[in-house]
This record gives sequence, structure tokens and C-alpha cells, in this order.
Amino acid sequence: MAIETRPSAVATPPPTADARILGMICRNCRRAQPIGLSYVCAACFGPLEVQYDYGVAARTFTREAIAARPPGIWRYAELLPLEVPPVRGLPVGSTPLTTADRLGPVLGIERLWLKDDTRNPSLSFKDRAVAVAAARAVEFGVEALACASTGNLAGATAAAAAAVGLPAYVFIPADLEPAKVDQALAYGATVVPVDGTYDDVNRLCLEIADETGWGFVNINLRPFYAEGSKTLAYEIAESLGWRSPDVVVAPVASGAMFTRLARGFEELVELGLIESRPLRFVGGQAAGCAPVATAWAAGTDVIEPVREPDTIVRSLAIGNPADGRYAVQLANESGGSIEAIEDVTTAEAIRDVARLEGIYPETAGGVTLAAAAAARRRGVIRPGDEVVALLTGNGLKTPDARWLGATVGTLDGGRVGPGQPGLTPVIRPSLSAFEAWLEGGAA
Repeated sequence: MAIETRPSAVATPPPTADARILGMICRNCRRAQPIGLSYVCAACFGPLEVQYDYGVAARTFTREAIAARPPGIWRYAELLPLEVPPVRGLPVGSTPLTTADRLGPVLGIERLWLKDDTRNPSLSFKDRAVAVAAARAVEFGVEALACASTGNLAGATAAAAAAVGLPAYVFIPADLEPAKVDQALAYGATVVPVDGTYDDVNRLCLEIADETGWGFVNINLRPFYAEGSKTLAYEIAESLGWRSPDVVVAPVASGAMFTRLARGFEELVELGLIESRPLRFVGGQAAGCAPVATAWAAGTDVIEPVREPDTIVRSLAIGNPADGRYAVQLANESGGSIEAIEDVTTAEAIRDVARLEGIYPETAGGVTLAAAAAARRRGVIRPGDEVVALLTGNGLKTPDARWLGATVGTLDGGRVGPGQPGLTPVIRPSLSAFEAWLEGGAA
């Protein structure tokens, strides 16, 4: 059956004198255009961003006003690209910022906070970006919500589509982790495995978006989707008593979240909610797919694509990241770094944070924590720095990853004794059997 082609959504009218949302603007050539279902500049093919009138936003965007609002990302509505918050949608955001006093010394960091976005509705930070994109998709009247995904976005898109009553089409590499596939299926999505890498999937989705007019959250809805990640910065600043930390550490896949974090803090400074102070940004990538980290280490912002990613960190396995160049520039301009992390180190970091802080992140979280430790060894993170590390997804999505390199606590059982973490041998249902195992005898 042929795909039915439909026209793109009609752009919104030009803004009025008091409009908060002015339209979209090209990040490269600064050419303006109206809000619409588009993502690249017609003049130079650069990425489009939403443009705001911060003077209008400042009239109602105050600390007092925010404190009086319900939890969730829409408490920061003045800096999000909708005129009014959506009527329907998932309760996203307002996740905890917790101290990591036990993990910090292991990483060599004295003052460490963890932004725990494993607690969002679909168990990842992607819910933030998709909530904004889905709300705009409803306004544009698209017939379906879709995405190209390395994993977490699959579940977030499927869940958001279910919440707003749209069909969901999720395109994934065929070798994606089963738990992430199952999650998208559970929300009722149509899941399309593609025989290829994420970049192959993304290229296919570019064509499908043009043919169908569906709302692809990370393609033709990307200018709105990217704005959702700014709410991480707003929440960090609010949780710290309206100030920024010294360092923020985050995973880097496409680079969109990494760069929008910086924009979020910049906006808070511009509106007078926090003071301007130096803030370094550290990114982490898996060594088996590290085009941004490689460029940073080479002293260039030219990103050489990785054709065949080789890593357990599927959620970061984007070989040709759309915002890679901007991520390198941000790291350099802020005095930060982009670290490449081996898979064994990632798995060890997952085990460390789970056993020491009671938070179980997926592989991108392990990369982030290992990147924080690497930046500390490099001297980018200094003694006494206040550091916030982002845990962006739940470990239940990548349950096998944490065993890589483990010597105790594995699932085969039979080797774990008293006081050791892990699976013990099966014992008989009697106190004597338990006591025999406790004393090191047969059970």
C-alpha cells in the first residue's frame, strides 16, 4: 500500500506586538521564519530554533510565580514553545536532585548531585522533549506521532502519543535492546525495525516525514522537541535555590540535550532568575561510538561520522550527530570536555551508583558518571567543585549491561557467599538450610 502524502501543517500567523513566541530563527544565518512544521532553514539549511521575546516572558516568569505552580515542566511555560500548556499529556519533569555523598568519593568528586530523570513516566528524560513536541503536533493537526530512535525515544514517543490520542510509529535499529522494544509495544505503538544503524533509520525517516506529513518528534518537530530539554536546567537551578553549579555532566548522543542545557541556564540569567557565573559542561560518549569526543580530543569541531557503532550503549549510538559541532563548541567555550568511555567502565559505574546511592540508571547514565570521573582526572572538574550529573534513563531498559566485567553478583548463581552482593545458590525452605549456607556448608 502506498503512503498517502499530505501537506505540511500551516505555519502560524505572524506574532502580535505582545507575543511571547516570535517565530523560528536559523542558528547559523539568523534568518527568521514563522512557526511551522519545519526544522531546517530554507536559505542555508541550518537548524531552526524557537525565538522568544524575553521581555514579554519576564512579566510573569518570576521565582514567586513558579513556586506557586504545580510540579512538572509546564511550570516553566513562558520559556516553552506553546502559547498555553496542553490540556492532555503525561506528568513530566520535577524529578529529584539528590546528593551523592557515597558515590562522590569513588569518582573523586567532593560535591556531587544526581539529577534523577529515571523517574519520568516512560523512565527517561526523553519524556521532556517529547511532551513539548507532542503538544505542538496536536496544535499542527498531524495524523500521527513518530520518531527515529536509539531506544529511550521509542518509549517516550509511544507513551506521549497514547496520552494525546495519536497513533505512534516508532522506527528503530533491528538490534535494539528487547526491553526498549517491548516498552514501545506496550503503549500501542507500531514498531518498525530497520536493518541498519540509527543513522540509516534516521535517513529513512527523513524521507517518510516528507512523504506523509507525520509529526516526527526528532525531525520536523525538532525545534520544539529540543526545547523540552531546557527544563532540566530550570529544575537544577530551582532545586539549588536559584543558582547554577560549577559543572554539569551529561551524555551526548545527537548533542541536542547537551546544548539546550546550556541555553536553559543562559535564559535564566537573561531573565534575572540566577546570577551569571562560570559553568562548565562535560559530555560523555561511548568509546565505540564517539564522534563528538573524538573531534573534541583532536581540537576540531569537524565531526567524522562513525559508520558502524560498536558499544553496549545503544542510547548514545548516533554515528552522525546533528548537534555534534555545537556540543564541541560548548565544551570548549565553557572550559569543559567531551569524554570517551569504554563499555566496561560504563558497566562498573552503573553498578557503583546502584549499590551506593540506590539509583539504577541505564547505560547512558553509566557513561555520564564515568565521564565525570574522567573529567576530574583531567582537571576539568576541580577540587571543591559542585557537580551535577544527569542520569537520563532507567536501568530496567538495559538489564544485561551492568554485568559486563562483573566478577561477583552475576545471574548464574552458586558463587555468592554471605556478605557478597548477588545471587546465591538455591536453598531448601528450612532454617537449617539457610544456616548451612551462612556457615559455608551445603544447603
